[in-house]
Amino acid sequence: MTQNWLILETSGRVARVGLARAGAIVGRAELDSSRRHAREMMPTASALLKAESLAPQDLAGVMASTGPGSYTGLRVGLVTAKALAYALGCELRAVGAFWAVAHQAPADAQHVWVISDALQGQVYAQRFARQRDGWLPSNDLRITSAKIFAATITAEDWLSGPGLGVYASQLPATNPRVNEADREPRVESIFAVGSRLMRPLTREEVFALEPLYLRGSSAEEKANEPRG
Repeated sequence: MTQNWLILETSGRVARVGLARAGAIVGRAELDSSRRHAREMMPTASALLKAESLAPQDLAGVMASTGPGSYTGLRVGLVTAKALAYALGCELRAVGAFWAVAHQAPADAQHVWVISDALQGQVYAQRFARQRDGWLPSNDLRITSAKIFAATITAEDWLSGPGLGVYASQLPATNPRVNEADREPRVESIFAVGSRLMRPLTREEVFALEPLYLRGSSAEEKANEPRG
């Protein structure tokens, strides 16, 4: 990965934009929840490119987080990534946010569950195992109740992810294997996973790319509620 890559991570309340050059992150910026992701995303990316005397045409591609996470934030990030890929004719690589969090696990961890808040007492959960090529999923991403998830944790499992701050009190108190840092996906990890494990999307796949959400938006769920 010796080319220039733009990295977009918008799964959380804080959106992160990064620029990689010659295999290393050379610029990064954060957009907090008080700033409109859609309005600030491209100017922030442009500023990172300008700081390195680069133009958008110098990008080999874009790596974007697909979630799970903030539905609105992910849509903004993916729309931005898709627009750049179409306009520049560059590569787009989609990276699951949980893959990036697993990549940040402690050096002695061999298995890690990554969780985030799915609301209504539920969590997004996925288990990863350390392999020769990096962290790979042991199962499919799923939504389950925090109580059911807690019962699946084994003694060898580490726990990580933004959901720990919400559901820590419902997880086994006897399990000490909690990653106290790096629970949010960083641009460095999105870049590392995207470089090593993700292939470029085809044009058809770019067109069809959507946030990894597993459920409808809040508006869709409200519209589908039974009326009585």
